[in-house]
Amino acid sequence: MPPLLLQLALVLVGFAGSAIAAPIGSVEVRFIEPDKYVDANNRFSSGLGSEATLAELRRVIEQVTSPFLAPGERLVVEILDVDLAGFPNPGANFPYGLRVVTDATPPSFRLRYTLTDRRGRRIASNEERVSDINFLLGARSAQSGSFPYERELLREWARRRFANRR
Repeated sequence: MPPLLLQLALVLVGFAGSAIAAPIGSVEVRFIEPDKYVDANNRFSSGLGSEATLAELRRVIEQVTSPFLAPGERLVVEILDVDLAGFPNPGANFPYGLRVVTDATPPSFRLRYTLTDRRGRRIASNEERVSDINFLLGARSAQSGSFPYERELLREWARRRFANRR
């Protein structure tokens, strides 16, 4: 093997070894009886289907909570209910539908979570309703991506619950 390739291989092995030595915390999201959720089941055949909605919400929850976990910690979030911001207007913007968002239609989640350390000991757990009636006051002017109001709500929830415990 040429010396340059050998050096590159050793560097890559070193990076892989350091990643193995310092595993990050893990997040598991479970949807409990999603067919009973207030708003994620696409009742009007508009917008994303329920599977796509839940997959995106899983990704959002994993993304906003994982920065607050220490190596070896495990967070299990069980989603008990989902009520997305706004309400569907099935006749608008066919075939995808349109959500009409007002200050009277905040996003809301009912969830249960358990945070454990690397030995499996419970650090924190709770069941709560996460919502913010003032969600539009803190809305960013350049929101992009799917579920911007829900993302911001869940980001703030994760920060309040998990950021200042170390």
